[in-house]
Formats: sequence, structure tokens, C-alpha cells
Amino acid sequence: MRIRTGIDGLDEILQGGLLSERVYLLSGPPGSGKTTFCVQYLAQGAALGEVGLYVSLVESPQNIIDDMSNYSMNVITLIKMHKLLFADLGPRMDYGFIDELHESGLNDHDMINSPADHGAPSPATVYKEIASYVAEYGVKRLVIDSVSAIRFTSKDMSLQEKEMSRFIRNLKKLGCTTILISEMTDPTAYSTEQFASHGVIFLHNFLYDKTMTRAIQIIKMRGTKHDCNLRSVGFNERGLCVLGMLE
Repeated sequence: MRIRTGIDGLDEILQGGLLSERVYLLSGPPGSGKTTFCVQYLAQGAALGEVGLYVSLVESPQNIIDDMSNYSMNVITLIKMHKLLFADLGPRMDYGFIDELHESGLNDHDMINSPADHGAPSPATVYKEIASYVAEYGVKRLVIDSVSAIRFTSKDMSLQEKEMSRFIRNLKKLGCTTILISEMTDPTAYSTEQFASHGVIFLHNFLYDKTMTRAIQIIKMRGTKHDCNLRSVGFNERGLCVLGMLE
């Protein structure tokens, strides 16, 4: 079954959308649109009644909510309906986070919070927390931001690769359609995440014909006919949109 991403122009080049209950990797440099892509994807599902969960391992969820509220995704409304969930599983909750939630019209019950002041999250502890939320809230769409935050919890490179492979293998059992965000900036620097994921989407941000240009590229998409051409990316009132092919 295909599920629509909610991103204008993307589903048309993916034979109708992403294959459900699979794990996808979304990579790219800062400013390429990764967060917008993922919240847009969750909001699309939430509008259709599919509960979406955004797991933040780095950024304050409130900052993400504030930024995404500039688009017509109805983020605040979907949060209050408990169709769009944000979980802070980072090392610690920011000072004043609860006060900021109240100022936004949200309350403690609208947000999933990790235990205060715990150490850096490991793949195993993050997975256990996510599995609990998926079971409790009936999550169907999942975003994890980002895998880089848990990849480097071990200094042993071989252990890193083993843990990431194990993490992704277990995510596949949750019954969610999952997007993993990665800060990888080189699409040819192959990692365990790229091999283990069912699909790899790369967002570019580079100088093209003397102009800074954002673009999207489907590197890998199992079970889907696709090309690997670069297509320009823009933003509209709904969020990210895929435009024409770059030559």
C-alpha cells in the first residue's frame, strides 16, 4: 500500500507515495528542508486520521512547532487533537520548556516528555521509548530527528555500525512508516543507515548557476520505479514542494 507524503510533486515521482510500514532515510545539509519535509509528512497523515510522532533527539520540540506553525499545516490543531505528537528524547529538557508550551496554548498533556536530565540517549533506550509510544498512541507515521544523535554514543566504530543496524531492524517491526533524519552531507559517503533503510532521499543545498539552490534526489527506493535526477525544491504556504528537473 502507498501512503501520500503531502509534499506537492513528490508522490508523482514515487508511484503514488511511500510504501507503508517501511523505514526511509532523509539526508541533507543544514537548510535543505529536512524538518519541513518530515512535519509535512506527519501532518498529512494526521489530517487523514493517522497518528504521527515526531521524536526529537536534538532540537527543542517547541522550536520545531513554532517554525512549522508558519505554514498552513494546522500543526497546533493536530497536536491538540492528539493526532500529531512530539516527543523530546534528547539529553535534557530545555529550561522554561513547559512555560513555552503554555504560552503557545498547549498544555502538559499535549506533549510527550522524556524523563528530565537523563544522559545522552542510546539506540536501545530510544527504541524502547518509541515502541512504548507507538503501542500507547497507535502511531502510524514516525519521524526520528536525528540518527546522528544516537550513532555516536559509542566511540567504537564497529559497535556503532552494529547498533545502528540493530536499531533499524527493530524499527521495521513497529508497523509504522518511518523517516529517519540524517545530517549526512555527502550522498556517496555510504553508511549502515543507507544500506539498511528501504529508501534514501537526499535534500541538497548548493550553488547552482550563481544562485543557492535546493534540490531533492531519490537515491534509493525499493519496490518503486524512480530516477536519480535532481529536481529543484521550493516552499509554498503548505511547506516543501518539488518542482522541475535540474539540468
